Amino acid sequence: MGRSSEPSAPDPAGARRVTSPYDIDEIFPDDAAGTVRLPRRQAGNSPQDLTVTLLADYTLSTGAELPSAAIVALLAEAGVSYAGARTAISRLARRGVLQVQRQGRRSAYRLTPDAAAFLSVGGSSIVSPAGGAEPWDEHWTLIAFSLPPGERAQRQELRNKLRWMGYAPLYDGLWISPHDLPDKARAQLALMGPGTMTVFRARHVELAAGLHRTPLEAWDTAAIAREYEAFIQHWRLVPARISTGRLTGAEAVRARTEVMDTYRRLPVLDPRLPLQLLPPGWLREPARALFVAVYDGLAATAQDHVRSIAARSADGPVAGIQAHSVADLAAGLRPASHSV
Repeated sequence: MGRSSEPSAPDPAGARRVTSPYDIDEIFPDDAAGTVRLPRRQAGNSPQDLTVTLLADYTLSTGAELPSAAIVALLAEAGVSYAGARTAISRLARRGVLQVQRQGRRSAYRLTPDAAAFLSVGGSSIVSPAGGAEPWDEHWTLIAFSLPPGERAQRQELRNKLRWMGYAPLYDGLWISPHDLPDKARAQLALMGPGTMTVFRARHVELAAGLHRTPLEAWDTAAIAREYEAFIQHWRLVPARISTGRLTGAEAVRARTEVMDTYRRLPVLDPRLPLQLLPPGWLREPARALFVAVYDGLAATAQDHVRSIAARSADGPVAGIQAHSVADLAAGLRPASHSV
C-alpha cells in the first residue's frame, strides 16, 4: 500500500503488508495451546489466514458448511491459486481448525467447535470499543516470572498468554500492563503451576533521565503509530466508494476479508494503552471507526456474493451463510453447536 496514491479498488493481494514491531510468532504461535492450531500470522495474508477469516466472517454464528469448491473460488478471487487453496484447506483440517462433511464426490467444510469458540472470543476482544480514554489510576500491573532453562515450551506458552492479555516485556522476565489483572486472566495464569510468577500492582517511580526505562518503553509506540497511519491511509477512501455502490460482490468480499485480517493486528500491538501516556492525536479511535465503516458497510454485498458462489458450487442455496457486524462480534457471538 503506497502513500503517494490511492488504489482504484481495495486490493488485498497488492496491499501493503502490516507487520508487527514484535515477533509475529510470539503473538500468533504456530503451536497454539489446546487442540486447535490456527495458522501462523505472517507479514501478509497467507491462504490459511484468508480461509479462516472467510469461514469466520460468514459462518461463525451458524456453524454453516461451505462447499470446498466455493472456498477455492473465493480464495481465487483473492489471488490464491487452485493448488494453494486446496493445500490451505487440507492443512487447516489437519490442524483441527476445519472439519469436512462429504456427500458423494463433493465435500464441504466448517469450523470445528474448538476453532469457532477460539475465534469468537478473539473476535470479541479485537473489535471491542477502543477504550483508553477513561481515567487511569497510574498503577501498573507487573508480572515477574522465572522458569528453568529446560522449560522452554512452558516459557513460550506463558509469553503467548501474556501477549494476548495485553502485556509487554519491560525486561525478559518482567512483563507489564497499565490495566488490572481480571479474574479470567488470573485463572489462566494459575494454570501455569506453583512458583512460576509473582504479580504486583504498583506506581512507577521516576529516576534521573537516562538511568532507567519507563514502563511505556515496553511498547514501540512510534511503530504502532505508523501502523495506524498506514491502515487509515489505505482504507480512508473506501467508505465513499461503498456509499456510491461502486464495489462488486467479489471486491466486497476481498476488501472485507483484508480489512479484518489487517485490523485485527492493531489491538494486539496497542492493547488499549491509556491515552494520557500517548502522543496527542493517537489514531486508535479513528482507525476503529474506519474499520467499522468498511467491515459493516460491505457486509450485505459480501454476504450476497458468498451465498451466490456457495449456491453455484452446491447446485442450490446453502443455509446459514450470515455476515455479522462489528457490534455482533463485540457482543460475543455464540458459535452454533454441531456434531462431527
